[in-house]
Amino acid sequence: MKTLKQLERLRKAHKLIQQENTGTPEEFANRLNISRRQLYNMIEYFKELDAPLLYNRKTNTFYYSYDFDLLVNVSVQVLVKDELITIYAGSTLLKEKFSTQILC
Repeated sequence: MKTLKQLERLRKAHKLIQQENTGTPEEFANRLNISRRQLYNMIEYFKELDAPLLYNRKTNTFYYSYDFDLLVNVSVQVLVKDELITIYAGSTLLKEKFSTQILC
């Protein structure tokens, strides 16, 4: 769950930066419910992704110096017992058949 929360936070940060509506670093960190240090770690991560991230002291906001998009997609699928049996039965049967062929 921690990873999902981090990805959601990353997506929210990107949206605020795109809108040039982050506020000061303290305000930005508060909006994301993280510490200022964590915010700067996130900013470093954006820069590792080659995001053209800058800060405007006049308007007190982070912004991208040119168009930059970050797609964060998360997919969670819950499988019930019967579905798991269907998925794993094929690999189990394949292994058993393969082992039998080697032994013969």
